Parts: sequence; structure tokens; C-alpha cells
Amino acid sequence: MSQKKDKTKHDKEIKDQVEEAIDNAIDEVEEEEMAAHEKPDTDDMEFSEEDRLKEELQKEKDKFLRLFAEFENYKRRTSKERLELFKTANQEVLTAMLPVMDDFDRALNEMRKSGDEELIRGIELIHNKLKETLKAKGLERMIVEKGDVFDAEVHEAITQIPAPSDDLKGKIVDVVEPGYKLGERIIRYPKVVTGQ
Repeated sequence: MSQKKDKTKHDKEIKDQVEEAIDNAIDEVEEEEMAAHEKPDTDDMEFSEEDRLKEELQKEKDKFLRLFAEFENYKRRTSKERLELFKTANQEVLTAMLPVMDDFDRALNEMRKSGDEELIRGIELIHNKLKETLKAKGLERMIVEKGDVFDAEVHEAITQIPAPSDDLKGKIVDVVEPGYKLGERIIRYPKVVTGQ
């Protein structure tokens, strides 16, 4: 919440700075126009005064264009930050739902052992609906299988055991808990057992 307040405060400060710079530029041009009307009209002075005013006007235009470009960059950057915030805004809720999803998976596996097909089919429907709803919100289960190469950047090793076969040395022997991504960000690393 404090980040949102800081961002709003920062946005207001930048907006105030832009408005102040524009007001100052307008005031300077008005003062110069008033000063130009008060001076006597002679051909030499008028020509040099006209050149001076054109030059100052060009400077003010340049200043305004730079200020406008800076403001456009600011708007683009803040809209990009806002878009990123919207993508990950529900991360906390989805992270809280992961243990529920794990419990659901375990319950479904135990029910399959009972052999009651009608009950299993009903629970699978609810399970699939929950999975699809979470997937629609951007949650994606990471695909990790036995025999995959262990990568410390993507996997969390909870223990090492002697490899059951030589081809599993340094590889994943078992997946204890699945990992999940929200968009491109990993919100829970898969917990795996590796072979040594």
C-alpha cells in the first residue's frame, strides 16, 4: 500500500513540475511580448527585436518539446509499471491457493485408490474447474518430471539420495511438491529430490 502512495505522490510531484515549467514558459513569453510593445519602433531596433523574439520563441518551443517528450516517456514508463502491477496483483491470493491445490491433488489420488468411479468423476470435475480458473488468472504449473536435469535456478532440492541408477545421478529422482509460475515469474519453486 505504501508503494501505491509513494507512486501517487511521485506522479503528483512530476505533474506539478510539468505544470510549473509550462506556466513559467508562458509567463516569460508574455513578459517579452509586453516589453516588445513598450519599446520605440525603429527599423533597426524592430528588426533586431524581431530576431531576438524569434530566437527566444524557438528556445521556448524547444524547451516545451523536451518537456513534452519527457512527460510522454514518464507516461509510457508508468503505464508499463501499472501493467506489470496488474499482471502480478493477484499473486498473493494465488500463492495462498497453492496449498489448497496441493491438498486437492492428494485427496484425488487417495480417492482413485478407493475405486468409486462416480465419486472420482465428480471430484475430478471440481478439480479441473479449480485448475482452469487458476490458469485463467495466469497461474501455470511447471512441468518437472523424474529424470529431468536438476537446475538450481528453477528447482529447489530438499534432499539428496543415492541415485537408484547411474543415469539418475545429478538428476531429479522425485518431485515432492510441484512448482508454479504466474506469467513469467516463478511464485513457487518445485521441491525435488536429487540423485547423487
